[in-house]
Amino acid sequence: MTNIKLKYLFLVIGIATFSFLSSCSEKIEKPESFKIILVETSDVHGAVFDYDFINDKKSSGSLSKVHTYVNELRKNNEVILMDNGDILQGQPVVYYYNYENTEDKHICSEVMNYMQYDVATIGNHDIEAGHSVYDKLKLDFKFPWLAANAIDIETGEPYFEPYTIINKKGVKIAVLGLITPGIPKWLPEELWTGIKFEDMVVSAKEWVPLIMKNEKPDLLIGLFHSGYDYTYGNADYNTPENENASKIVAEQVPGFDVIFVGHDHRTWNEKIKNLEGDEVLILGPTSSARQVVTASIEMNLNHEGKYIKKINGSVIEMKDVKPDSLFNDHFKNEFNKVKQFVSKQVGAFEETVDGHEALYGPSVFIDLIQQIQLEISGAEISFAAPLSYHSVIEKGPVYVRDMFKLYRFENFLYTIRLTGKEIDDYLEFSYAGWFNQMTGPDDHLLNFKKDDNGELIFSDRYNSFMLQSQFYNFDAAAGINYIVDLKKEDNNKVSIISLSNGNGFYKDSTYKVAINSYRGNGGGGHLSIGAALEKDEITNRRINSTEKDLRYYMMSWMEEQGSVNPEAFNNWKVIPEEWWQKGKVRDEKLLNSKK
Repeated sequence: MTNIKLKYLFLVIGIATFSFLSSCSEKIEKPESFKIILVETSDVHGAVFDYDFINDKKSSGSLSKVHTYVNELRKNNEVILMDNGDILQGQPVVYYYNYENTEDKHICSEVMNYMQYDVATIGNHDIEAGHSVYDKLKLDFKFPWLAANAIDIETGEPYFEPYTIINKKGVKIAVLGLITPGIPKWLPEELWTGIKFEDMVVSAKEWVPLIMKNEKPDLLIGLFHSGYDYTYGNADYNTPENENASKIVAEQVPGFDVIFVGHDHRTWNEKIKNLEGDEVLILGPTSSARQVVTASIEMNLNHEGKYIKKINGSVIEMKDVKPDSLFNDHFKNEFNKVKQFVSKQVGAFEETVDGHEALYGPSVFIDLIQQIQLEISGAEISFAAPLSYHSVIEKGPVYVRDMFKLYRFENFLYTIRLTGKEIDDYLEFSYAGWFNQMTGPDDHLLNFKKDDNGELIFSDRYNSFMLQSQFYNFDAAAGINYIVDLKKEDNNKVSIISLSNGNGFYKDSTYKVAINSYRGNGGGGHLSIGAALEKDEITNRRINSTEKDLRYYMMSWMEEQGSVNPEAFNNWKVIPEEWWQKGKVRDEKLLNSKK
């Protein structure tokens, strides 16, 4: 047995001993019949209040609404309330408590303790907040924060709690937490230093037998911050450290009764069979507390003293649930502090900028981001993609809230070294996922997903036709002049003419490139697949990084500028222009059409 497994075993024995002593002290016999409702929130992304701080309006989902719903359930039911990660990024309320107001108690620990959460699993965007934030929350939460496969490199033990035992009237419920292992591909190591992230299937195969042997739970619940679709990102069933391995764990690791998923912002209520033929319910809500999912479980003892279980899943919409007035009143001071923060003016725009146009070609919206990145970094070339497809910042005063429209995530800004050839290959990779190879003006501009018959695939979950790649992977470049030819096949679409300052661009020269930390750690595959750089080489190419997130520097830049007139760089164009224009109009109508 490896040292790590020995440490795991000692840890499990310790937890089991505590659980045994607790159960002995309670002296509660198992009930012959038992009913319980498990409630999951996931990917809340700061939606604490029934108010959208970014768009200055009421929101459809919030934890204040969830609190109303859960309190009503608790009146007549045994309830376990769980969160599945990614609460620390999104709405400005969490940004404010992550980085601006670090003296007060964090809003998430205050709210989740108030709501009496029983257990949670940490998500990748929670890791993104950095050690200073999640290490403090780990202590402040009055419930266990799980991630069995996030391993402390120094001790070999889980950095967070691996699982927890919840006793309800003599019924023992084990909850195992796992986090998506893709974090090193997306986040700077500074944010997760001292932690390694194991494959979810490997970790589950180690932990489930230990839990079943030492705890002998009546129910085993998976709480996985990981999605259902294991093919996402060109992965497959056997891809090591698969980002979305929840279904694979459900199939390969017997013992689970219910697995709650998250991370993919998609609704799931599916029953699958594991390799022993037992049924496992998989549940997951969409994001921003617009839904919760519930597992209603009825248990009856048979003559062998084992529970026969009836398990049903439900998806509950929050849009028509009233926010809890006592909740809102209790946290009104926190609400007002954040409202004041987002209402601070940081500058003014002389023209409106619209993120929507960035999906179809050159845009002022992306060029503004490129301009800021180039000026902050001093780089020669910049890459950026539309992180917010529907964002519009109107002409006139610009407030802190608007900076969350301009830049959605808390990425750092890297400056890295790339050769001219690698820059060209990077762009070819981006446009291969972005634009279709057109044979005439009646073809699609965008690269849509198609079925075996060549028909576009419509997603009922998103109520839209599906693209081959997510729009946040549609990187364009600034600092170079280039042409994208829609007639050309993939990996031959881009022709780089020169640097935008008039100097020549050479495949064998090396350039300083501004890039966000998600992309700069290999996210999206532009560097790893497109430019064919190994992980260690990607890291070695980094010249420097900002100390804080890019949005912080964007706000400082806006304050220094005062009034900004966003202008197009006009450094790249799409040909044939007639095909591009017609394809753009057609595909815009197609993406805006709903069934």
